Amino acid sequence: MDAIIENLPRFVDGFLMTLRLLVISGAGALVLGTIVAAMRISPVAAFRGFATVYTELLRNTPLTLILFFCAFVLPILDVDFDYVTFALIGLTFYTSPFVAEAVRSGVNGVPVGQAEAARAIGLDFRQTLGAVVLPQAIRMVIPPLINVLIALTKNTSVAGGFAVVELFATSRQIVQLRGDEVIPIMLGIAVLYLVITVPLGQFAGALERKVAVLR
Repeated sequence: MDAIIENLPRFVDGFLMTLRLLVISGAGALVLGTIVAAMRISPVAAFRGFATVYTELLRNTPLTLILFFCAFVLPILDVDFDYVTFALIGLTFYTSPFVAEAVRSGVNGVPVGQAEAARAIGLDFRQTLGAVVLPQAIRMVIPPLINVLIALTKNTSVAGGFAVVELFATSRQIVQLRGDEVIPIMLGIAVLYLVITVPLGQFAGALERKVAVLR
């Protein structure tokens, strides 16, 4: 426990960095994933084709390779950001296809009559999707979306291999200094991850129950 107490400020800094990666890249992935899901059901064939290639390409590519591309290839192309920003970009793009697939499954669950009724009263595709279909679809897929965010929380540890000092990188640095207390350090890091993921799961359950009452 001495290693944890002595390095408490570093644990806090690592925790805040993990939280920052989760909040910013999670929000980005939710927005980007919803746009991609809309493109996949668009009546425009070019949009559907692009969204399909985007989804299949990114969700079948290892996160390590995407972060490597952001950290080492983008600078060669004169894209100049710090490693944290590159990590945020990589995590956002890697997570967005999973959000898109979750939202698309919700769209498929909305009765076809809902869209037909919207078109019958004169709404175009964008209005039908934004005002009728998506609100119902997202309510149906809240648990899968929260699961995607929980997976994102754990995926932030990969950014530790690219000079981003988040929770996992913090533990690695402290273990190098206090190799005699590896187990307490690992347990401390695990508890900090649970501080994020357990409330997310409880939030998903509470929100799902609330939506179920309203439907």
